[in-house]
Amino acid sequence: MRPADHKTLVVGFRTGRLGNRLTLFANVIGFAAEHGHRVINVAFHTYAHLFENTRRDIYCRYPVARRRSLFDVVPGVAPALRRTRLLYHCIHQASKLNHRLPILGRSVFTLREVSSQTISLDAPEVQAQMAGARIVFVHGWRIRAPESVRRQANLIREYFRPVAELEQASHQPVECLRQKADVIIGVHVRLGDNWKWHGGKYYFPVSQYVTWMHELAGQFQGRKVAFLVCSDEPRNEAEFPGLSVGLGPGSVVGDLYALARCDYIMGPPSTYTQWASFYGNHPMLALDSANQRIDRDKFQVSDLQTIP
Repeated sequence: MRPADHKTLVVGFRTGRLGNRLTLFANVIGFAAEHGHRVINVAFHTYAHLFENTRRDIYCRYPVARRRSLFDVVPGVAPALRRTRLLYHCIHQASKLNHRLPILGRSVFTLREVSSQTISLDAPEVQAQMAGARIVFVHGWRIRAPESVRRQANLIREYFRPVAELEQASHQPVECLRQKADVIIGVHVRLGDNWKWHGGKYYFPVSQYVTWMHELAGQFQGRKVAFLVCSDEPRNEAEFPGLSVGLGPGSVVGDLYALARCDYIMGPPSTYTQWASFYGNHPMLALDSANQRIDRDKFQVSDLQTIP
């Protein structure tokens, strides 16, 4: 690729919580890595301090910047920009304005989601739309790069390594379970916001999770099975009778990366469990109905493309 073809992809859309933002960011990075582009993502500010490669970079850049920006060097400036979301709001509005009035010509292009259809950055027609642009605003949630993510999976995983404290916290509960079990299954008991999402379709009581856990444990004949339970509400082992259970670290990232260390992962459809599966390269199963039967053979490693 000629140097003139190198682009800067600027994420101009903030969506959902950690799982959503990791998923979108990872897809953009995968595409950028494939084509020699750069990425700026100030929409990631809320979680930037939790990851080694973004915690000291106000622009949350890929590839990792060799030098710190002036905003990061001057004391107090970067925290103020993150707190006020000033950079994000400027980029968000600029991306929308450029979509309506592309007064900067072909040098700046806004790739904007305008319907519920997924946009694939890998598609030739999408790349043709941004051809010639030096800056591409990425504005939307359903923007993916399936082939790029598949080929750049290890690079993406390395980029999103959590800070040392959280990485260590994610190790401990899983390693404790490994001392007494052959198979560790991560269970994401998501209750707090699922009572209203999709009309409560994916809200399952703890007793339902217990039923599923017993059902899956029975499919590992002759092997000791333990479960790592992570939840958005306080839990205790007594809620899971007849099962060997440990609890996650209790933080959003600690729980997420602890799930990623499990041999199997299951939970309601969400980008949170999808990320754990992708990052850990371990198979997962989405629990989408109270009548669902658990089949070990249906667990698959997430490719970050499925959109709940």
